[in-house]
Amino acid sequence: MSQDLAGVAPSVPTNEDVNLLDTSAPIATWRAYLALTKPRIIELLLVTTIPTMFLAAKGVPNLALVCWTLLGGALSAGGANTLNCYLDRDIDALMHRTQNRPSATGQISGRSILIFGISLSVLSVALLASTVNSLSAVLAAGAIAFYVLGYTLLLKRRTSQNIVWGGAAGCMPVLIGWSAVTGSLSLAPLILFLVVFFWTPPHYWPLSLRYKDDYARAGVPMLPVQESAETVAKQIIWYSWAMVAVSLALIPVADMGWFYRVAVIALGTAFLFEAYGLRSRVKSAEPDLKPMRLFHWSITYLSLLFLAVGIDPFLR
Repeated sequence: MSQDLAGVAPSVPTNEDVNLLDTSAPIATWRAYLALTKPRIIELLLVTTIPTMFLAAKGVPNLALVCWTLLGGALSAGGANTLNCYLDRDIDALMHRTQNRPSATGQISGRSILIFGISLSVLSVALLASTVNSLSAVLAAGAIAFYVLGYTLLLKRRTSQNIVWGGAAGCMPVLIGWSAVTGSLSLAPLILFLVVFFWTPPHYWPLSLRYKDDYARAGVPMLPVQESAETVAKQIIWYSWAMVAVSLALIPVADMGWFYRVAVIALGTAFLFEAYGLRSRVKSAEPDLKPMRLFHWSITYLSLLFLAVGIDPFLR
């Protein structure tokens, strides 16, 4: 029975009482939903979109178009990542790296996560279709479907090459950015697509090498779980060479100038140096392979490479 029904006048909260009231719950919930979208991954995807739009426009594209494309791309990536969290919430709870995700802890219900992910995905496609063009919307829808259905449902728990083919979804922002400006696709954006495609294994395998025990515990057959560290290091080098070769192929295809040429050679050399460094530590059986050195450098590499892609048109 409440105090009112008992005939006792309710107390009026003082300023001190008001300060003690819990106002953090809505903020915590908002942060939990934001965490489901994996903002750091979205940032990396957008890093490849903007320079591609500058290259496609051979200068500064329409700023409103850039904003709509980025918003639509962020929503599509956020939707796909949220649905990934929904489908992976069982294995995320078993891994130290992901056990604090709201989907794994139960902070947000599975039904709410599913609705949120679908809503973001639908909104992103509708936004791109209405403000950019239909091709960009179709590409975004394809990226969402491939990441959620192709990678998360079909590949991730079945093959050690999951990240190789599943990573194709992360390559789509360059196609979306190019099509947003030109309304079509050509060889240049396909080469940029391949740069990100071949970059993905050398980026992700060092991370999975670092958290190999986590993936093994969750039953996810990442390459470092299935193969030796030496095999992983060799494959990282193969994909690194392919990535550098494809990045050089952009020079004749897109008529890239001196700035990109210098940047791509310097960055590619540094990337290969780190890749061979990891292999050297593996071969010498060092107790600490330091795989995260290559992981962190790979993020810097991709950011600087695409920065060069965006700057080069202004220096020709």
